[in-house]
Amino acid sequence: MNRPRRALIVGCGIAAPVLAVALRRVGIAATIAEADPQPRDDAGVFLALAPNGLNVLKTLGMLEPVHGAGFPLAGMAFFNERGRRIGSIDFGDQQRLYGVESVVIRRGDLLRALRQSAVRQGVTIEFGRTLIDLDDAGAQVTAHFADGSQAQADLLIGCDGIRSRTRRLVFPEAPVPAYTGLVGRGGFVRATDIPPTGGFMHMTYGRQTFFGHITAPDGTIWWFDTVAQAQVPDRRPARTVDSRALLDAHRGEPAPISTILSAVSQPVDHIPIFDMPSLPAWHRGRVCLLGDAAHATSPHAGQGASMAMEDSVVLASCLGRADDTSAGFASYEGRRRERVEYLVREARRNGAQKFPGPVGKAVRDLLMPLFLRLGARALRATYGWRMDFEGDAWAG
Repeated sequence: MNRPRRALIVGCGIAAPVLAVALRRVGIAATIAEADPQPRDDAGVFLALAPNGLNVLKTLGMLEPVHGAGFPLAGMAFFNERGRRIGSIDFGDQQRLYGVESVVIRRGDLLRALRQSAVRQGVTIEFGRTLIDLDDAGAQVTAHFADGSQAQADLLIGCDGIRSRTRRLVFPEAPVPAYTGLVGRGGFVRATDIPPTGGFMHMTYGRQTFFGHITAPDGTIWWFDTVAQAQVPDRRPARTVDSRALLDAHRGEPAPISTILSAVSQPVDHIPIFDMPSLPAWHRGRVCLLGDAAHATSPHAGQGASMAMEDSVVLASCLGRADDTSAGFASYEGRRRERVEYLVREARRNGAQKFPGPVGKAVRDLLMPLFLRLGARALRATYGWRMDFEGDAWAG
């Protein structure tokens, strides 16, 4: 294979716009093909972007729109099932340590900000293009779409998420996503009688659930919860829950959880949480996987989006330095696999620890300050990641 000049990216979630901009920096023109007929900027709830991901956006000139759409996360405070504060992590030193500070942002606003930033930098995004097949036998890879159209490129990158069609086509033998035994929900409410959180995400280890909330600058309460459920919920049709069902699930939990859930006025999606078992490989021929398509993680480490952003600049750099596509893909996988698979394991472990038994609860409440101090050190290794551009083929 020769050095690539044109790339086709399948899927337009968080990773694709970042990857497309990164590829342009190393001289590879990228087109994004998205199955949905139009942007879904109302999808999902919200997430926190960590400094490692934000520094990728900063490098690519994509940070300001994201800052404008979100607000800073000052830290995290933890409470037990009686409402007693058992520990906290303050993010007040993030600007000094990392040059940026964590941001809380609605998922749809993040998607829009990244997509519009990529378009301003010359990236082409095509909607309504559902991938159905791939042909990697010729001089280029050919993508076949449901509308009968085709597209050819020097390489194809699957950024099409945990249910990746690209992965199924290229690695039919690959393991399927694994259900973690947890279900997530979340939303936004107006509730004036709830004390503001001061920029901190308040996390409560409830009797039956794990609940988080933060007060946005406009006074809106952004909330989420996680519940254990042994069987995978049937989402055909999509399952939703209303305020009454939420209150029943949180009966006996400390304030202000019931007040927040009483203000829920619309049905809330009931979303099973999956992660991705380790794949034997992330690339084959001229096709490569990135982000959730390669290593989807549950949300309990707060790193899914940032890992995809890191992937993007590493893959672009590797392709820019390599003599051919295959060598670039191999270098990318070699540089990324250990880090991302560690974080997938950590996220699964964090999720499992949200529902301990009686002895586990007592130990957690007693030792939480120690756990958080140790955790803060681990976070520095995660948050402090920077792309080392020295010697890499990178412009700008």
